[in-house]
Amino acid sequence: MKDILKLGGLLFLINIIAATSLAAIYSVTKPRIEAKKQEALDLAKISALPGADIKTVTEITNDKNLQLFKAYTDTTKTTLVGYAFVAKGDGYSSTIESIVGVDTAGSIIGLKVMYQAETPGLGTKVNQIKYGDKEPWFLQQFIGKFPASLAVDKDGGEIQSITGATISSRALTNSIVFGYEDMLTIIKTDN
Repeated sequence: MKDILKLGGLLFLINIIAATSLAAIYSVTKPRIEAKKQEALDLAKISALPGADIKTVTEITNDKNLQLFKAYTDTTKTTLVGYAFVAKGDGYSSTIESIVGVDTAGSIIGLKVMYQAETPGLGTKVNQIKYGDKEPWFLQQFIGKFPASLAVDKDGGEIQSITGATISSRALTNSIVFGYEDMLTIIKTDN
């Protein structure tokens, strides 16, 4: 009986030390992780809003449903380039998070996947750059299109889905459509 209590007490002590260590490591790394996330978002904004002065990109809203930005061509803020929103969609094995830039007419002008952890060799192809290209082929299909009418080819749309990764293709496409709809409701109340 004494051995059981002794082993139980030792196990409890080890758990306390481990939990305290993890909490200390978390408190040190959390600010660094948040800074890296913000840095990635800032770089993604540049991709999503070509032609915008990065100094003019301002956040309109940031709630659990939508993170929305507005951008101008220069610091005088006379010419609006457009808006960018963060779109999130549940893929096959992760949430695919992208930032989408739209011009004042509602056409997609830029798109960048910020996070995905899809199946290697299949869903990760959303960022695949084919030989001779400079940008991911899948994402380039969206440029110049209006988000409200987007759908993958398997659903009768014009976006060619990735072979073997229809769920990932559909998740990204649908997240853009839903994010765009949310953006429109916020812009109507912002103006």
